[in-house]
Amino acid sequence: MNYKIIKTEEEYQKNLARFAEIFDASEGSLDSDEADILALLIEKYEDVTYSIEAPDPIEAIKFRMEQLDMQTKDLANILNYKSRVSEILNRKRKLTLKMIRSLHETLGIPFSVLIQKY
Repeated sequence: MNYKIIKTEEEYQKNLARFAEIFDASEGSLDSDEADILALLIEKYEDVTYSIEAPDPIEAIKFRMEQLDMQTKDLANILNYKSRVSEILNRKRKLTLKMIRSLHETLGIPFSVLIQKY
């Protein structure tokens, strides 16, 4: 095994192909160790090359509502602010700390997404 940091798409594809070959290697084998190293190298390349920005809080809320087939009234029940939900979804009112906690606990949206500026 002679590996280095992946810097090109060609190297990435080559390492992906090798990883696919040895993916099911027996734990503790040389192939398993090689797969572990390749996974780290591939992950690092993907993090740098294909980074995905987190959505802003409002888009994350809307996406999660869509996933759960929720209506605005359902969100109002979570936030305990029936009159403010439309203002929040239309970006006219900011989320409060209490709202952020409720959204995290109820919808499972990460705090790191909910506390972003928007």
